[in-house]
This record gives sequence, C-alpha cells and structure tokens, in this order.
Amino acid sequence: MLGLTLAPLVVKVNPNINVVLTACLTVYVGCYQSVKLTLPLETMSNEHAMRFPLAGSAMLLSQFLLFKFLAKDFVSAVLTCCFFVLGIVAFSVTLLPAINQFLPKHWNNDLIVWHVPYFHDASLKFTRSQVVASVPETFFYVWYALKKHWLANNILGIAFCIQVCIQFFFNE
Repeated sequence: MLGLTLAPLVVKVNPNINVVLTACLTVYVGCYQSVKLTLPLETMSNEHAMRFPLAGSAMLLSQFLLFKFLAKDFVSAVLTCCFFVLGIVAFSVTLLPAINQFLPKHWNNDLIVWHVPYFHDASLKFTRSQVVASVPETFFYVWYALKKHWLANNILGIAFCIQVCIQFFFNE
C-alpha cells in the first residue's frame, strides 16, 4: 500500500489505476484486520441502519449551511482541527499493531484513565503504547494542517477507511 501511495512521486502512474488499486487494497487490509477479531464490537439494529442516511443528509446540509453563512476560512479551520484530532487517533490505532511488537508488553496492558476536568462523567482511557504511537502522527498531521499536501490527505483517508472496515464485523 505504501508503494501505491508513493509511486506517483517517482514515476508516472495512471491516476485511475492508482485509485482503484489503493481503494481495493485499503478495503482488503481493513477487512483482513476485522476478520482477525473474534467477536463483534458493536451491532447495528435495522432501525439505526435506516436512520443512517438521514443523519448523513443532515450532516451534509449543516455543512452546506455553515459554508453558506460563515466565512469559508473559519469553517475550513474548524474542519482541519477536527480532522487533525480524528486523524491522529485513526492513524495511531492503524499503526498500533506494528508498533506494539517493539514496546514492552506491560505498556499494552496498563490502562491509564484520565478524567476530563469540569466534566465529571467524561474520561479518556488509553495505554502507554497508544501514546507512543500518537507522537509521530502528531508531527505528521501538523504537516498536513499546514500544507494540505495530497500525500498527507491520502494517508489520512487510508487510515480512516481501514478503521471503518475494522469496525465492521465479518465472520468469514
């Protein structure tokens, strides 16, 4: 997958072939990771599945209204901040299995609970290995937020797609 992502930097690649191969490989990697899980993390009822297009449409309408009535630079900055945080989480979780093999075992098992100030019910649970995995991604996404380079955008999209595929449960 890394080769497909970096190939256009070195040689001329047909963009259509690159997009199709990258999309297929991304879905394959996400599904392969999902199959390795033994039990579904969460199930979706038919009622929730039927509401999903309505929620998506409401989200698109709200984005349209934001761009229509607020300054485009402001909305773009807010979306960049949201994708910055979500991208760090998605990318660090995607790379966590590869990083775990180089870290001590107890770093993967010791859970750290951080209670968010002023919000009594809100808390974040993470491990040391997740913190270590998020450090390089933070620098990567600072570059993304500053430059909006197509390579960083593609890597962000690949990380999101893999995590979405992993969240689905495929029993075969």
